[in-house]
Amino acid sequence: MRASGLVVTRGGNEILHGLDLALAPGSITGLLGPSGCGKTTLMRSIVGVQRYSGELEVLGAAPGSKPLRGRIGYLTQEASVYPNLTARQNTAYFARLAGPRARGVDEVLAEVGIADIADRPVSTFSGGQRNRVSLACALVVAPELLVLDEPTVGLDPVTREDLWAAFRRIAEGGTTILVSSHVMDEAFRCDGVLLMREGRILAEATASELLASTGVERLDDAFLTIIRQAESAEGAGAATIAGAATSKETKR
Repeated sequence: MRASGLVVTRGGNEILHGLDLALAPGSITGLLGPSGCGKTTLMRSIVGVQRYSGELEVLGAAPGSKPLRGRIGYLTQEASVYPNLTARQNTAYFARLAGPRARGVDEVLAEVGIADIADRPVSTFSGGQRNRVSLACALVVAPELLVLDEPTVGLDPVTREDLWAAFRRIAEGGTTILVSSHVMDEAFRCDGVLLMREGRILAEATASELLASTGVERLDDAFLTIIRQAESAEGAGAATIAGAATSKETKR
């Protein structure tokens, strides 16, 4: 997956400002940044439900095009399952939609750790369990690209650990994963990180590289350092432009 000069505008406001990025096949890329920075908008563009300008290629095709049907799994922030159905029924429904390429329902339920409660209605599940059902529904289509929008938000540490272990197994099977979060420490679980703020990508690196380049010990501090560096660069650029304009006026 690659993007070049990706721009999204809504209601006359530019949300994403000319993003350039690429995801390596079979990798886990963390999309990190504060709420409202554009993570979900970027993900919606990738899966084909958000209009954009610029270049965006997903698995060799345009987002939302027919060749991509069944090749992308998308987990939204809210659990996208039917609460009156059981976990097994939900997963089996999406497997039928996927057709011949679908994986075994029991296999996927075991992979996300809910095989023992699969025949209970989803309405009786906790938030973390519902997230696992949503993940099962995304995985049963055997996606080549898996897009996960803050899948661990609000979960307890044990559930988060289990889900990240599942993400790693999935990536090792060849699936490319893009996972968003505003929890900086989750960057260490990723092969690479895209650090976003206000619709821009401020850094593309590994978690260790971010710490090394900023000379701090915590990722939260690294993020703050990168923000200050970006703001300083923007200020210097604005000063240069203002200085050039003043010089022209003086010559006149």
